[in-house]
Amino acid sequence: MIQFERFVLANGLRVLVHEDKSTPMAVVNVLYDVGARDEDPAKTGFAHLFEHLMFGGSINIPVYDEPLQQAGGENNAYTTNDLTNYYCQLPAENIETAFWLESDRMLSLAFSKKSLEVQRKVVCEEFKEHYINKPYGDVWHKMRTLAYTTHPYRWMTIGASLSHVEEATLEDVKAFFFKHYTPCNAILVVAGNITTDQIKALAEKWFAPIPAGEKYDRNLPVEPRQTESRSMEVTANVPLDALYKCWHIYPRTDMRYYVADLITEILSGGGSSRLFQKLVKEQQLFSNIECYHLGSTDAGLLTIEGKLVKGIKMDAAEKAVNEVLKELIDHGITVRELEKVKNKTESMIAFEDMSVMSRAASLAMYELLGDAELINIELQRYQAVTAQQLQDECRIIFDEHNCNTLYYHSNNN
Repeated sequence: MIQFERFVLANGLRVLVHEDKSTPMAVVNVLYDVGARDEDPAKTGFAHLFEHLMFGGSINIPVYDEPLQQAGGENNAYTTNDLTNYYCQLPAENIETAFWLESDRMLSLAFSKKSLEVQRKVVCEEFKEHYINKPYGDVWHKMRTLAYTTHPYRWMTIGASLSHVEEATLEDVKAFFFKHYTPCNAILVVAGNITTDQIKALAEKWFAPIPAGEKYDRNLPVEPRQTESRSMEVTANVPLDALYKCWHIYPRTDMRYYVADLITEILSGGGSSRLFQKLVKEQQLFSNIECYHLGSTDAGLLTIEGKLVKGIKMDAAEKAVNEVLKELIDHGITVRELEKVKNKTESMIAFEDMSVMSRAASLAMYELLGDAELINIELQRYQAVTAQQLQDECRIIFDEHNCNTLYYHSNNN
């Protein structure tokens, strides 16, 4: 059991405290309830741009990293389609430095044309390097627009178009900040060698004076049920042909999410998994193949992707994938196979919970999903999944009308 205390400041900031006396360190994790799904379709990439801007300095602190490094700390951040998370770790005795830094940039980020230009350049270079010039870099741009017609998951965190970040104005950026980067839209988790009383006092001192801001009311368009299969063909300068197949699955808080998660493990969790055994080892159709999902808050995608062995035809490779899925639908799985993936999931959860930084991030995410106590009951949800449920869900998920396929051809063949 992971113990934690929870309280809410008058300005709406939710604070969770997890005491761990076995470490000399403390982690301060600030999660903002804003991701790429909250962007204007004509101005995408802003949540990710902000991840960079937040390190550009605030009114009272010109360079975020310097005071943190002097206090023996390190920091990082990440953005997804659902959230933006900032975290730092430092010796527990220096924890007030982290409160000062995080509260100052929540209160008063320094908006300057220079900072915007610097970070815009960084993000544009990242876009070009990872999504335009990299082999297979555009796969998810294409797949998202194929699989989603309505929901804002149809663009990536980096943005739908490079031009959106290139054309972002200082006014655009300020509006985004004041809409989303407010105490009532944030969750603060502090973990490590601290006490709840200490954190209550620090939170009151540093965060309570910040104006609450207006609560962002998320009202996103719902993706309609897919009723016919979709496909797209691409030819590009890549080393090998690749096959990508996606099916719509369930929101993160849906009980069926756990079933879908275990299905990905059965199909792709290591050397003894079905896709690897049949299609890489036995039939030698793919050089590598994997099955995964993105763990998104709203209804996400379950994906199978594989690079074909040179000389193998795309239709033969796709047929073999479909046969593995049909086998799962028709015959289900054995109790032993189910126990094996449940045991693996249990050890993965235990491994994740080992680091205090990981526990802090998990508590923030579960609080965002609606209940931080999920951190202690998720394993039970996996354990409750039956072989029959798995087989039933395979029938529903792997329905051909629910499928999106991207055929990615190499022009080197």
